[in-house]
Amino acid sequence: MNRTLMNIIRFVLLVITQVLIVNHIRLGGYVHPYIYLIFVMLLPINMPGWQLLLSGFGIGLVIDLFMGTLGMHAGATTLMAFCRPAIIRIVSGSQKFENIREPNVNQLGFAWFLRYSLCMVFVHNFTLFMLEGFSFHLVGQALLRILISVPVSLFLILSILYLFSSTNKKKQHS
Repeated sequence: MNRTLMNIIRFVLLVITQVLIVNHIRLGGYVHPYIYLIFVMLLPINMPGWQLLLSGFGIGLVIDLFMGTLGMHAGATTLMAFCRPAIIRIVSGSQKFENIREPNVNQLGFAWFLRYSLCMVFVHNFTLFMLEGFSFHLVGQALLRILISVPVSLFLILSILYLFSSTNKKKQHS
């Protein structure tokens, strides 16, 4: 399947899932999981910076439109997209990506992908919750939301990627 078409389908499915299902997971007002981050995380490694930023802004803006959050997701996701090349360099060290098109668990290993995902989700959630609070009085509450939401988001993201990567492996072996 064409990479562009696959990314468009991924975009639509993640937005629909985030808006219709995941946004309704609110345990005590502190758990706010975000799976739409998968879209930016799985974009091609060699994607030009302007396309990466535009993609991050685009999915964040669409989420903002559905949630009525006035650009907070767009800002957080754009910053996450901006930090992505640096996060990949930091997490990878001296590892080279000659035959790898997009960062994924199958090609880069679980430990690498866990570190990468943790950094990406943390950057997004930290930015989002700090923008949302936008007050020194609410820093404690924002930090609590970050500490609780990052692991929940990370668990959901890794679970979704595992489910879909295992079905892809089964299809390839058949």
